[in-house]
Amino acid sequence: MNRLARLLLLSLLGFVLIACGASPTKQNPLDKLLASYASAIRWSEFDEAVEFVDPKVRQTQPLTDLERERLKQIQVTSYEVKRKRVAPDGAIEQVVEIRLIGRNTQIERMVTDHQVWRWDEASKQFWLTSGLPDFTAK
Repeated sequence: MNRLARLLLLSLLGFVLIACGASPTKQNPLDKLLASYASAIRWSEFDEAVEFVDPKVRQTQPLTDLERERLKQIQVTSYEVKRKRVAPDGAIEQVVEIRLIGRNTQIERMVTDHQVWRWDEASKQFWLTSGLPDFTAK
């Protein structure tokens, strides 16, 4: 291999290594928040997921011990955003299809979750105002 070919090959290899090491594009804060919530639901981490719920909603509609026990009987198998839009009032609305298996029955079923995320100026973040998914819905 001549010197020019070797130099071109090394340059190409250098460009490839630089491209592979380049940092990925940064997610915007809302997308990161929604992805974190989706991950918590997807992995059935409901105690973590409830932390995304608006504190006012958590205060007025706290999870009961019975609801927490029911959530332990659920294994989420799929979380898929079907629709996402910005409402006229600035809220983010999502429709999510969640598939889950009852740990006792081993029967899979699907629940449609209608989420509403509102911006809270005081805390400078979006909060889920619609609460956790209703896994008892048929």
